[in-house]
Amino acid sequence: MSIQIGAIDLNLLLVLHTVLTERSVVRASERLHVTPSAISNSLARLRALLGDPLVTRKGRGIVPTPRALALAPAIGRGLREMELALHEVPFEPLRCKQTFTLAIADAGQLTWVPRIAALMRKELPNARLGVVGIDSLVSLGDLGSGQVDLHLGVAGQGAGLHFEPLLTERTVLVARRGHPVLGKRQSARALGGLRHVRVEMVPGKGFGDAVGAAYARAGIPREVVMTVPTFTAAAAVVAATDLVATLPESLVHEHGARLTVHPVDAPHPSHSVRISMCWHERTHADPAARFFRELVRRGVVAE
Repeated sequence: MSIQIGAIDLNLLLVLHTVLTERSVVRASERLHVTPSAISNSLARLRALLGDPLVTRKGRGIVPTPRALALAPAIGRGLREMELALHEVPFEPLRCKQTFTLAIADAGQLTWVPRIAALMRKELPNARLGVVGIDSLVSLGDLGSGQVDLHLGVAGQGAGLHFEPLLTERTVLVARRGHPVLGKRQSARALGGLRHVRVEMVPGKGFGDAVGAAYARAGIPREVVMTVPTFTAAAAVVAATDLVATLPESLVHEHGARLTVHPVDAPHPSHSVRISMCWHERTHADPAARFFRELVRRGVVAE
């Protein structure tokens, strides 16, 4: 007799397991906190499905049929495995072998990822870290797909998403070493004559738009002659040309000398962006994901 598992109320298997373990309908009812009649009704339903008596009375107890004895080990294993699966095992960072994927802007990679990597090495030594560019995360909704565990950047909006502000990032205007605009205070008028590299991580929106809006509010012309997808690409272009670019202050402070770009002393329309962590509801309560978020938080908000 072939029976599809979907046709069986799995609670009936729990009842049978308890009855076979206790060898008594009354004791089984006490253990499951139901009435003896409820146990008897469940057994009757299971008998009808399996076409077997399953248990017969003997004195004050019961005796399992051969069919019930054959089923007992498999039901017992299944219930034990289910209990183990449902039991929340304490998270052990030193044993974790999970791969965590972080979506981040390249400025953050230069300033934050080394600190995050050092913390990973110390506190999650057997785990792996994957870092993808923010441009590969087309929308924050992609966090729900399971491809990315955590997004680090400018906060957005989306259903099922959680946000935690970490810090506020200011911007600075930079030029190459030896650029005529360096060395003396520049006027807003002189600033309007410069040609810019725009950083556009996601086409048509984001950081580049915010910089353009800041210039517009200040009434300063901004001629954009080149668009690149990352801050490091913008720095490389600025270092080799007379173009200028607006970059995050932390990037310039920590790596400006190596990138050979320097802040321009001018009343340029600096603006601020709030950097937040963003994750999906699917990982909100996961112990490993919570630990990783705390690690990233400490890596970004470092003293």
